[in-house]
Amino acid sequence: MNTELRLRPLWRSAVATLALAALAGSGALAAPEPARAADTVRGLQWYLDSLKIPQAHKVSKGRGVTVAVIDAGVDPNVPDLRGQVLPGKGFGADATADGRGTDDKISHGTGMAGLIAGRGGGTMRQLGIAPEAKILPISLGSRTDAAELAAGIRWAADNGADVISMSLGARGRPGADEQAAVRYALDKNVVLVASAGNREQGDTSVLNPASIPGVIAVTGLAKNGDFFSGSVAGPEAVLAAPMEQIITPRPTSVSSNGYSVGSGTSESAAIVAGVAALVRAKHPDLDAANVVNRLIRTARDEGPSGRDDEYGFGAVDPVAALSRPVPAVTAHPLLSGEGAPADASAGPAATGEEDDGPAVSISVTNKTGAVIQVALCLAVPLVVLIVVIVLVRRSRRRSAATPAGPPPGFPPPPGAAPQGFPAPPGAAPQGFPAPPGFTPPPGAPGAQQFGRAPGQPGGPYVPPQGAPTPGGYPPPPGPGGYPPPPGAAPGTAAWPPPGPAGPPPPPPGGHQQ
Repeated sequence: MNTELRLRPLWRSAVATLALAALAGSGALAAPEPARAADTVRGLQWYLDSLKIPQAHKVSKGRGVTVAVIDAGVDPNVPDLRGQVLPGKGFGADATADGRGTDDKISHGTGMAGLIAGRGGGTMRQLGIAPEAKILPISLGSRTDAAELAAGIRWAADNGADVISMSLGARGRPGADEQAAVRYALDKNVVLVASAGNREQGDTSVLNPASIPGVIAVTGLAKNGDFFSGSVAGPEAVLAAPMEQIITPRPTSVSSNGYSVGSGTSESAAIVAGVAALVRAKHPDLDAANVVNRLIRTARDEGPSGRDDEYGFGAVDPVAALSRPVPAVTAHPLLSGEGAPADASAGPAATGEEDDGPAVSISVTNKTGAVIQVALCLAVPLVVLIVVIVLVRRSRRRSAATPAGPPPGFPPPPGAAPQGFPAPPGAAPQGFPAPPGFTPPPGAPGAQQFGRAPGQPGGPYVPPQGAPTPGGYPPPPGPGGYPPPPGAAPGTAAWPPPGPAGPPPPPPGGHQQ
């Protein structure tokens, strides 16, 4: 038997089975199902893919850019922000001294900072829009007035901020101090971004400071790219960015797993601030006016053609803003239609706590499921390997148990006795009698040993001349059968005992039935 030919398809099947089992066992880890992907931080950062941030990061990650986050402080000990938060400044009686730490119940500023500059580092870490930018925290406390907001803007412009992110707002027209602070920052070559506001409690217009000319007022988009119904709209709108179900990092004192999800223009403003940081890092020679111009001229036009109340100039497009050619401008593109008058009766600016609403704590780990998946990945290939070894051993045992020799139906080689009929003791090779009436052809092998008396077809056997009669085969005519073996004592009975004999086998070269 050719064992190799039998084992080859077995091995092929085994290898194919093992490969399929390995793929099936590791599929849950290599390519998670959508429900499983949602259990990771990266899986919940849907906006990264929507904005093509991985592609944008091949061009810029915000290195060398400082983004001031004016909010309720930033916790520098959150894992996603370690090493990212610079010493800042606090304004107000209940604000942190250097802006680091938090003094509100939801750590709103920490979440916005992580959205802008989270370091990433795996599927369970927040990857920011500009992960190599630095955060300059400006703490205003849980609530403050317009004068303190204006002071925070001025301090940021004087202390190295390239971009100012303000995920907060207040109703009413901006005051004189706020407008003067915005103009001061623009003159200091700073890009200012603010949330337009959420549609709640009857609010439908863009909030202050987003409504101040020169500030990029950001409205919100849903996951499908449409304008989000929870966002306000107005003629002051400049850009739109994702705001629905955005994950952000928080201290464990706020969320036990370190993350929460919210829907608000606070998040959309932070995203645009991160995109501005990418552009400033890629084009350090551009002033603030041309950075803003690049952002609005490369935006993806949505809704009615041109600028509209919902999308402004369009949905922000980070890749286009980084790479598309844009003609330079000599004046700030958002200052041509300014004219919002100062309103001394404007109310206090509300922090992002009012703008964003309460954070939603989520579960982002599934340790038990991960352990089961790993165990299955290891067990399935092992079981297949054991089955292969058993099959191979059985195949080898079968091949060893098969008797050697030619398959049935093949004639014996020349000179070999017919299978199953041994020659009697003392008989010469080919010592088999011819059947009655058989006469070998002249010159046939064995003619000198087989034959009958000349002229007597079918007659008695006549041994060749000189052949010994004792021990010959078949027995001489007459009763008694074979003579006793040579050397037997006189009188020994004939050998073998008398009895009917079966038909003799065909002679070599004879006819077979």
